Parts: sequence; C-alpha cells; structure tokens
Amino acid sequence: MNEPTAANSSPETRQSPKIEWLGSIPFVVIHLLALGTIWTGVTPAAVICCAVLYFARMFGVTGGYHRYFSHRTYKTSRVFQFLLAFLAQTSAQKGALWWAAHHRHHHIHSDQPRDIHSPIQNGFWYSHMLWLFDPNTSATDYSRIPDLARYPELRFLNKYYLLPPIALGAAVFFTLGAPGLFFGFFFSTVLLWHGTFTINSLSHVFGKRRYATSDDSRNNWLLAIVTMGEGWHNNHHRFSSSTRQGFYWYEYDITYYILKLLSVFGVVSQLRKVPASILEEGVLNKDLYPAGAPIAPYRAPAAAVSNS
Repeated sequence: MNEPTAANSSPETRQSPKIEWLGSIPFVVIHLLALGTIWTGVTPAAVICCAVLYFARMFGVTGGYHRYFSHRTYKTSRVFQFLLAFLAQTSAQKGALWWAAHHRHHHIHSDQPRDIHSPIQNGFWYSHMLWLFDPNTSATDYSRIPDLARYPELRFLNKYYLLPPIALGAAVFFTLGAPGLFFGFFFSTVLLWHGTFTINSLSHVFGKRRYATSDDSRNNWLLAIVTMGEGWHNNHHRFSSSTRQGFYWYEYDITYYILKLLSVFGVVSQLRKVPASILEEGVLNKDLYPAGAPIAPYRAPAAAVSNS
C-alpha cells in the first residue's frame, strides 16, 4: 500500500515538476486502443454503451471522487460509500483515497507554487495530464484523509485501484463484444479522462469570475455541460463545502440534481447548502462586473515564493 514514508515525496515538499515517461505507457495504450473501433466497427449498442459509461462514470468522478470523498459535502451509508468509490474508480483515475488526498492539497495551495496541477504555475499540458506521471504525485498521503483511511474496504480499493476498470471492461466485452469494448469502454474512458482534466487546466484559464478567490478559478458554462456541473469552478473555490456548484437556478448542475434525487430516496442525506451571505455576495459581484470581467488573479509575493 502507498503509505506515506520519508522516501515518498510529499506535495508539501515536492520537487520541481518532472515526468516519468515509462509510467505514461498505459495511458498512451488506452488512447490507442480507443482507435480499435476502426477495425471492429461501431454498433448502436456500442454507442449507447459509450454514452451511458461516460455519464455514469462522470457522476462517479463528480459526485464520488470530488463532492463526497474530497469535500464530504453530503453523507451516505458505508455501503453506498463503497459503491461510490467503486463506480468512481471504474474511470481509471486511480484510487478514491489518492484522488481525495491530492484534491484537498490542491484546494489549500490552489494556483500557488505548491499546487500540483496549476496551469498558472506549470503550464497547460502539465496541469491537464502530465502531472499524473510525475513521480512526486504517485503516493497517497494518508495524513490528508484520516476520515477516509479508517475504512479498510476503501484502503483495499485504493491499493488495487485497477480492479474496478478491469471488471467493467471485461463485463462490457462479454456483453457487447469487441465493438463494445473498444468504443463503449475504451473510447468513453478517453473522453471521460479529458473531460475531467479540463477542470484542472481550462477552468483555471477560461471563463468568468464571480468571486474574488485567491486563485484563478473560473466559471465556464461549456465545461459545466461536459462535467455535469463541475464547470462552475469559481463558485466551487469560493465555497467548496457546498454540494451544489451551480449556485444559482440558471447554473445547471446535473450532478447535484442526481444527488438531490438520491436524497429523496434516503440514499444520501444532509446535502450542504450555499450560505445566503455567499449567494448575496455573488449577486453583488455580478452587478459590479456585469460582463464577467476577470478579477485580478492571485499572485504570491516574492517573499512567499522564495520561502515555499
């Protein structure tokens, strides 16, 4: 298990970004396998499978990895917690504990020198995907997730993080054959990866800023569609404890709608709301910046950078 040790580089003391290209081979192979549809063809069933797996697993990422494991914005049973982790990990984005630990670190140091995937600090491609192959980010820092690490089943999934995607891929193959595997599973996985990654990269560069947060987070309506609500990223960085990231009625948030429906049936509970004061602040800022004019982004003082 990737327990933190002195030998593992913690994000707190991480070195300059570097890439372990050997570790990127599986990532590249999955992209190439998605092209297998050129030879297998695409069936209607494979197209439906691709769409269903994209949106179901995107919910696992947004409603599971992000809003539950990283920010604990709602509560659920231990059984559904495990199912959320399993669903999220079918996206092949490593373990839920690994994901949550890195994301919590991101919020503490967002767009500052210690941020592990900031496009402001390290450029677009590193923030979008290359940080995944940096040996300094491979370990799970359990000290950041003591609330989650106490569950042995989550630690098991985190250690054997490839079991869920392998099980899903096998089930698709035996159900829908080669077209289902290559288009339904592999192609949807590639789409899912890059859809998720846009929140690290593009949503800190393109979009409007309602709140004067200490980072470059932006609200982007298009990314909110691609990621089922995660595109309201400036809202999220203003109050990350809210279950809902589309703070206002016109900010569509499919992930929140699903969680709200699940709460009706008692599957989840205690969905955390946005404080009225923050909603009022957002309305005021909208009046001050009617065209969504960008607010000056965070820039660390020279002394702070030198002491990082």
